[in-house]
Amino acid sequence: MNIDLLLGQLRKQSGLDDADCAVFASKLRPAKFKRRESLLQQGQVSRDAAFVLSGCMRAYSLDDNGFEHVLQFAPPGWWITDMYSWISKKESNLCIEAIKDAQVALLSRDDQLELFDRIPKLERYFRILAENALVSTRTRLMENMSLTAKQRYHIFLKTYPNLGNDIPQKLIASYIGVTPEFLSKIRGEK
Repeated sequence: MNIDLLLGQLRKQSGLDDADCAVFASKLRPAKFKRRESLLQQGQVSRDAAFVLSGCMRAYSLDDNGFEHVLQFAPPGWWITDMYSWISKKESNLCIEAIKDAQVALLSRDDQLELFDRIPKLERYFRILAENALVSTRTRLMENMSLTAKQRYHIFLKTYPNLGNDIPQKLIASYIGVTPEFLSKIRGEK
């Protein structure tokens, strides 16, 4: 498992040295997911956060009618988990699965907490991630309430610049809250 991308982020954002990086890396578990294979199912307790090394993952919820609502994509360099379930150890209301074959580095919550005790600088890195996730979620909520579908699509393209042509249109449509047909119309208006 090549975790250079993750270790680079850790060094940059928290100033970890090689010894600390080696301790952190020792807690990671490699995993591979085939397209449509799940890391987490709705109703399970999230045991791991996944750092995507290659491929792409997504987090989504299912409504009572069986419709999927995509909340997040995780291309290489992104973390993904159901933060609520991971921290509270309660059942998840999200599903997380691979959109494309993916290789990830898994970190359990218990290992994360142990690492915080051993390497206090890691708290800064994960605090920044949590703050960014909170801001991103709030921003996305406000965008969904106030922006047009076309504006939301352009924000998607800025947020995920390499995914626009790389994942199924129906997933992008779900993410921005429109039908695939309407997304096709938006894309045709370029």
